[in-house]
Formats: sequence, C-alpha cells, structure tokens
Amino acid sequence: MKLEEISKRLVEKNLKVTPQRLAILEAIIRLNNHPTAENIIEFIRKSNPHIATATVYKVLDALTEKGLIKRVKTEKDVMRYDAITESHHHLYCSLSDRIEDYNDGELNKMLESYFAQKMIPDFQIEDIKLQIIGKFLKNKS
Repeated sequence: MKLEEISKRLVEKNLKVTPQRLAILEAIIRLNNHPTAENIIEFIRKSNPHIATATVYKVLDALTEKGLIKRVKTEKDVMRYDAITESHHHLYCSLSDRIEDYNDGELNKMLESYFAQKMIPDFQIEDIKLQIIGKFLKNKS
C-alpha cells in the first residue's frame, strides 16, 4: 500500500496525517506478520531512529480505536497488530508464536447462523473471531 492510500485511510477516519502515523501504519502493512509493538519500533527506527516508544504505543492505540488496525492477543499474552480489518480468523502456532490469517466463508456463515439462533441474554454480538491454536507442520517458505 502506498503512502497516499495510507494517508487517505487516516483522513477517512478523521485522524491527522502525521509522519509517525504514516510510518507506523506502513510498518504494520509491510511487515504483514501480525507484528508486536517492539517489531514495529525496530522496523521504524531504521528510517526514523528518534521515534519515541511512547509515541508508537499512543499511535497504535489511536489506530485501533479508529478501526484502522486490530489487536490480536496470543496465548502468551503478547499483543500483536493486524492491518486487515475485514472479518477473518487466525491460526496460532503454540510452538513458534506465529499467527496466520484464516479465511473461511463457510465457517463465517455457520458461526453467524449459530449465534443468530442463540440469544445470549443482555449481550449484543459485534464481531466473532476465532483463534485456532495448534502447530504448523511446515515452516513458511
């Protein structure tokens, strides 16, 4: 994704376009591996060595709040970030801490249908996310 497209997404969400926001959102998109805040900081500091850690965390909070990214928590309670905001699930490897996106339209329909029939008292469902935990049998090439 180009910087112009990232800028447009920020403007659409009523966020001021700043170099820090551009760099952080670009890093999440380019890393494409559900990076941690530390991964993002390491990536950004190659071109912006003076960016403050607190700034990165504040921007991540703002991007999450505005729906530009999503948080993904691992089984080890590590917070990761995902630039894909469309509904999808995750495969989580308990050995390597690797997370992969998992898209399955049939599964989505089944879950939506199930919960449409089940009324959870005093609760309105906004989103359904599955994190499928297991072990990848082959390393990603």
